[in-house]
Amino acid sequence: MKSLLFIRSSFSYFWYFGLLGLTIPFLSVFLDGKGFSSIEIGEILAVFTATKIVGPTLWATLADKTGKQLAIIRLGAFLACLFFTALFWLNDYWPIVFCMATFSLFWTAILPQLEVMTLNSIRRSPKIYARIRLWGSIGFIVFAILAGELIEIFGSEVFTTIGFIILFGLFGSTLLVKQSSIKPSQITKTSSIIDKIVNARFILFFCAGLLLQMSFGPYYSFFALYLRDLDYPSYAVGLLISLGVIAEIAIFVFAGNVFKYFSVKAVLVFCLITTAIRWLLMGHFGYSAMVLVLSQCIHAASFGLYHSASIQFLQQHFDPSQQNRGQAIYIAGVYGVGGAIGAYVAGVTWLDGTGATLSYNVAFAAACVGAIFAIFIPKILPHQNKA
Repeated sequence: MKSLLFIRSSFSYFWYFGLLGLTIPFLSVFLDGKGFSSIEIGEILAVFTATKIVGPTLWATLADKTGKQLAIIRLGAFLACLFFTALFWLNDYWPIVFCMATFSLFWTAILPQLEVMTLNSIRRSPKIYARIRLWGSIGFIVFAILAGELIEIFGSEVFTTIGFIILFGLFGSTLLVKQSSIKPSQITKTSSIIDKIVNARFILFFCAGLLLQMSFGPYYSFFALYLRDLDYPSYAVGLLISLGVIAEIAIFVFAGNVFKYFSVKAVLVFCLITTAIRWLLMGHFGYSAMVLVLSQCIHAASFGLYHSASIQFLQQHFDPSQQNRGQAIYIAGVYGVGGAIGAYVAGVTWLDGTGATLSYNVAFAAACVGAIFAIFIPKILPHQNKA
């Protein structure tokens, strides 16, 4: 892979996940600063996340039929930046809900197409993919730490300014990306995907991922507020979030080698079990800084390694002409439905902080049930090309 292609792809991942480094820890802080209750915050986050149900499938179907992934990525980045800008002038509940929903709808156009383009460019090399993807983790760390410090100095309203800068950088980076040439057969051959979706192996994999994402509800929605309620200093949010992503980076570097020794199924089960332990520790022993450090190190498994295993599964399971739709269905269901349910349930159980332990207990249970689903995924035989 040429170094220029590597750099261009890495920039896009850097900015894309940099926005996650802002929104995951601090969107709830921004909304709390607007005076919203935990239930209202949970509802807004649920709507924001629920756009992933429709958006990825819509954009991926268009990409599969036209083969113009790059044009869709650029359009999504531009419109996401445009709609996010409206937050500068909004303060009321329903306008913010609408703004976040429309922003997210266009933002979902980016990642599935970017993943497919990157994997095609590097000939599906897990090792090279992991190294490109880790730049997304670096972007997450940079903006999680920077945003924490800037919010401490200037207040929660600076969230919007930081988000606009990141989205503008993302759009600029997409102008540098080049799309590999696509054969006509890859555009016109859009074979039916139904048989792959109703396959028992995919259903079990899908349910496991959905439950895992549901379990992230309290963490994604209220982690910063949780630390504030436990009297941690303001910089602790950025440091702990960054620690989790550093662990994620480490696993991305070595993820390619993991699959030489362990099956995708074994990795999925391991990640779900360790994630369940993570939420149990966080909910019951969050007052201990050492326990929080340990729980954040587990992020290497609960996100980084699980994501890599999921990508491997999807690449094995779907045909080349189905890759965009396969990625989109996974993101829509797992991150869309699972994330929305997780955010909503966390908002209901959080009770402005008094229900934090209950919220993490629910997360623990969701991850445990997800592990059970993963255990029953049929094994992939060595001679099989399909998962």
